[in-house]
Amino acid sequence: ESRHHDSTHAEGFKEQGNALYSKKDYSEAFNYYTKAIDTCPKNASYYGNRAATLMMLCRFREALEDSQQAVRLDDCFMKGHLREGKCHLSLGNAMAASRCFEKVLEMEPCNKEAQQENKNAATLLEYERMADFGFEKRDFRKVVYCMDRALALASACHRFKILKAECLALLGRYPEAQSVASDILRMDSTNADALYVRGLCLYYEDCIDKAVQFFVQALRMAPDHEKARLACRNAKALKAKKEEGNQAFKNNNYEAAYQLYSEALMIDPNNIKTNAKLYCNRATAGAKLKKLNQAIEDCTSAIKLDDTYIKAYLRRAQCYMDTEQYEEAVRDYEKVYQTEKTSDHKHLLKTAQLQLKKSKRKDYYKVLGVGKNATEDEIKKAYRKRALMHHPDRHSAATLEVQKEEEKKFKEVGEAFTVLSDPKKKIRYDNGHDLDDDGGFDGGDFDANNIFRAFFGGHGGGFSFDSSPGMFTFFQSQTSSCLLKC
Repeated sequence: ESRHHDSTHAEGFKEQGNALYSKKDYSEAFNYYTKAIDTCPKNASYYGNRAATLMMLCRFREALEDSQQAVRLDDCFMKGHLREGKCHLSLGNAMAASRCFEKVLEMEPCNKEAQQENKNAATLLEYERMADFGFEKRDFRKVVYCMDRALALASACHRFKILKAECLALLGRYPEAQSVASDILRMDSTNADALYVRGLCLYYEDCIDKAVQFFVQALRMAPDHEKARLACRNAKALKAKKEEGNQAFKNNNYEAAYQLYSEALMIDPNNIKTNAKLYCNRATAGAKLKKLNQAIEDCTSAIKLDDTYIKAYLRRAQCYMDTEQYEEAVRDYEKVYQTEKTSDHKHLLKTAQLQLKKSKRKDYYKVLGVGKNATEDEIKKAYRKRALMHHPDRHSAATLEVQKEEEKKFKEVGEAFTVLSDPKKKIRYDNGHDLDDDGGFDGGDFDANNIFRAFFGGHGGGFSFDSSPGMFTFFQSQTSSCLLKC
């Protein structure tokens, strides 16, 4: 009697629940279905209805439990199996979902909804597979794309959201990654995955101490969280190794610093910001060790990781200056000056531009074969040697081509000597002032032969070059022999 009374009561609650459900008042409908279940706990359809309501409220975990209870009570309850499958799908369990839909199709092979949902489960599995492959290949954009598609089918899947957030962090899209993690933490403040992603964003933004706090919190919530443990270990190791390198550098132990920065770079290839700094630090140590080409490469690696990294451009530009690659130096200094228009950057750019201009004109020091700091005496000796070597008379028996080449060199030697032997002209040449007026030394106001005669004191004294190559004799007046001793 009482059982009949209960079931009548329970049916009444169910009817009220149905009416509220059709009015989309799901919270109230839930309350009435719960009353029906409390009154009559062995009725599969009550659990099925409450599962449907929970699904509308996006409470898929609870809905899953209800639909599982419904099919436990009645294995032939088709809607129960369908709802269980849909809950599994929304939670991202494609394999489990597929098993439920297969069960429905065994009972009713033409069930359109089960066919469609089964296809969705297969699609979801495919997106997961593609995402795993993308993650392995470090194609994080592809993973974000796959996860967006997967979340359209499995809106309640934390795992997909976390993978998406992790890849957004790896792509340097920190605000987006943070917002995904925050959404999860709003619903579930102890979610270890979300805490891990918050830590990851901070870690990739080079806030290592704060990041460690989040990783530790994640591990407190889930002691076996492998990714949080690894990230925590990497963060601590990276910080320690970087600081050790900086200390060695401060102590002028550049070899050790170089080695420590190299070891730090091996710790985590995903930490873009910290690795950019490490490459730049290693370049600074490399430059001190005169490994200039290696230092340039390191700066380039830093810039590839972070193309807004001013310090790396400045360091590379300096290395380019030191290796006389002035065009590259100018390019880097221009980039820096466009980004930060300071007077210092302007001065660096101007200096590089001047060096570039100077490098494109004739190098008179090279022409005479002397160093930039050559003394007056060394310049005279060099001129004497080169002028005699390239004098046209000495090559009168050579081919026309050789004669022309030697005459050109003879003129260049004269030109170089005219500038470098005159203190005023030499200073203007060294400072690049000659470039400001007329783009170089005006060769029109001198004659190589006149310079030669003046130097060797051609008062009646002349040169007779023997036609046999490499041999020459000269007869000179006393005046010229005095001059030769100068």
